[in-house]
Amino acid sequence: MKVGGAIIFQNPFNARSDYDVYRDDLRLGDLYEPLGFDSIWSVEHHFDDYTMCPDVLQFLSYYAGRTTKVQLGSMVVVVPWHDPIRVAEQVSVVDHQSNGRMILGLGRGLARIEYDGFRLEMGESRERFVEYSTAILEALERGYMEFDGKYLKQPRRDIRPKPFKSFKGRTYAAAVSPESSRIMAKLGIGILIIPQKPWEAVAQELAEYRTIYKQVNGGEPLPTIAAGWTFCDKSRERAREMAVKYIGGYWQTALRHYEMASDHFGKAKGYEYYEQMAKNLQGGNKDASIEYFLNLQVWGTPDDCLSKIDEIRKRVGADTYTGVFSYAGMPIDDAEKSLRLFAAEVMPELKKLNGVRAEAA
Repeated sequence: MKVGGAIIFQNPFNARSDYDVYRDDLRLGDLYEPLGFDSIWSVEHHFDDYTMCPDVLQFLSYYAGRTTKVQLGSMVVVVPWHDPIRVAEQVSVVDHQSNGRMILGLGRGLARIEYDGFRLEMGESRERFVEYSTAILEALERGYMEFDGKYLKQPRRDIRPKPFKSFKGRTYAAAVSPESSRIMAKLGIGILIIPQKPWEAVAQELAEYRTIYKQVNGGEPLPTIAAGWTFCDKSRERAREMAVKYIGGYWQTALRHYEMASDHFGKAKGYEYYEQMAKNLQGGNKDASIEYFLNLQVWGTPDDCLSKIDEIRKRVGADTYTGVFSYAGMPIDDAEKSLRLFAAEVMPELKKLNGVRAEAA
């Protein structure tokens, strides 16, 4: 397997200065390449303390200049919030800066605070995502963008610097709802799993995605990339204590940012899956909700972490695991200790595992 690490810049309830959060998380990011990780990632979010990376491609440009070997992944660029031709240009720049190390991850966004901030209707997000993603992917292959759609009217213009190698085989999209999985299959791109629901349900939807992918594209889809909130410690008891406090703390920030228990999802076309999730969360038991999320993540002793990732690998056909090590206001020393232990004792064993495609062969 390949192993990545993500940086997300959380500052729950503004307990610290944003400056201090950035200094600490960037320091953690500087460890990924020396410790042997294969890739570094960040996410795009706006307007509050949930995560504070409003431009993931700018983040990757920073690390293109600070690294020489790791791949640089966007988890994700939320395409409905951008001018597609600017995204294609920026992606090409990062790829040039890094000598072709970019992994392109795309998504359509979920938070009302972000859609309202960009003055966009959430109900248009799915159609915009399909149009914009199609235009971006075509532009990165052809070297120019030209598109005549419902939302995007783009006269032909060259992408400069011109993309110098194909993005086929290194483009992914975050998909949670069954409808999104079907869209990704038709676009011919891989799936990036950011765990929010039971792995059994994810595996079922991935099976449908793979069937559609083969029908449309005539070949096998890319192996899945799986992400997860990670805490590693020699003591199983301390690992659980930290997981409840900080991974559980992250889940509470996600519920707050996305307004997961709100009824607004039922009013936005394309978010039917989340409408049902909101109903399940309304009036639910807080501790049960946290326990549910903890069961999807990777925490425990090094052996526990290895076992959980191997189980995820088998369930969803993953050949890459990307861990998030700093979140929910965790002290940076605890995050670094967890990261170093994971790198020393878990990652070498993960790299001995065959990727799912190789194992099948």
